[in-house]
Amino acid sequence: MTGPEAGGASPPHDPAARPVDSLPALDHADLSRYSRHLLLEEIGVEGQRRLKGGSVLCVGTGGLGSPLLLYLAAAGVGRIGIVDFDVVDESNLQRQVIHGTSSLGQPKLESARRRVLDINPRCEVELYPVALTSENALQIIAHYDVVVDGTDNFPTRYLVNDACVLLGKPNVYGSIFKFEGQASVFNYRGGPQYRDLYPEPPPPGLVPSCAEGGVLGVLPGVIGCIQATEALKILLGVGETLSGRLLLYDALSMRFRELKLRRDPTLSPPTHLIDYQAFCGIPKPPAPGQAAEASAQGFARLSAAAVAARLAEGWAPHWIDVRKPQEWAIVQLARAERFVPHEQVVAEGLPGIDLNAPILLQCKSGARSAIAAAALVAQGYTDVTNLDGGILGWIDVVEPNLPRY
Repeated sequence: MTGPEAGGASPPHDPAARPVDSLPALDHADLSRYSRHLLLEEIGVEGQRRLKGGSVLCVGTGGLGSPLLLYLAAAGVGRIGIVDFDVVDESNLQRQVIHGTSSLGQPKLESARRRVLDINPRCEVELYPVALTSENALQIIAHYDVVVDGTDNFPTRYLVNDACVLLGKPNVYGSIFKFEGQASVFNYRGGPQYRDLYPEPPPPGLVPSCAEGGVLGVLPGVIGCIQATEALKILLGVGETLSGRLLLYDALSMRFRELKLRRDPTLSPPTHLIDYQAFCGIPKPPAPGQAAEASAQGFARLSAAAVAARLAEGWAPHWIDVRKPQEWAIVQLARAERFVPHEQVVAEGLPGIDLNAPILLQCKSGARSAIAAAALVAQGYTDVTNLDGGILGWIDVVEPNLPRY
């Protein structure tokens, strides 16, 4: 027996190899709607039938998932699955064009489904209002021809990759940050997988998310459209995909570059799904209002509620905000006595503060301040605490009148 249940990868799945007589026929409305496709020699009636009989799973309905879903629906992909558990937030609207102001506070899945069906009511849309995990990934992904990764975090990228390898499914990859993006196709027709590009995850917090580093709003539109193009080519079996190539895009210089990507012959394929949060070194957050045990790096971690409670009891740490100047301009906490970017804290420490003095570090979400906290401990500071959840967690619990970003 082969396949994930037996501890091995399934044979590669190539949707373009499906027999023509197994594909759904096109009716008069299809012929009218997709006429511009039908005129292309590379697509024609048979190709459009392949799209109609094809299925794509989109993991995430954010910046990348938005253009991806719009164009897959418009192209006539017959069945589209969407995995997401988030709700539409005002900060999403700068780039997540599938959502609108009228959808604020609503589940992204519902917002995305309405827009997809408005574009093409002939699409079948399947929703998965969950976080993709090691417990459900194989079951969800198994029902689709192509998986498109529209996520923004390393644990889910490794999870999607490993599940696709185990199931033999093509994985269309994209990522964005600030003004730069990249795209590739993994696990397709014997090509490389995500672990050939990144065998190991970077240290936690080393690569900031778009929520911390920012992103040009139009950038995910470019990369998401590239991902949609690759998904359609895989379903059709036409052209040359990005398998074996990593496409790099720089919006500031308006340049594309390409790197060759090969399979690592020493890389062992995954045999099962693992705990990807632990694999990426991401600690479990403390329970609300509770202090966590000291981290392995020697500093304490407190939630916003726990910090507020300790301050009320008379705790008076040196509160250091380690965000960037452009973040300070958006919102500041009056309690923070100093603003020092976390890179400077890592490199220089906190001159003028005694090594034994209590220190509380805070950033936007708690990731960069944790890096700074570990650096301070390594430099000899003995009483360092990280504000888990950062300024956003503080706003949620303590000062909800402050602006979020």
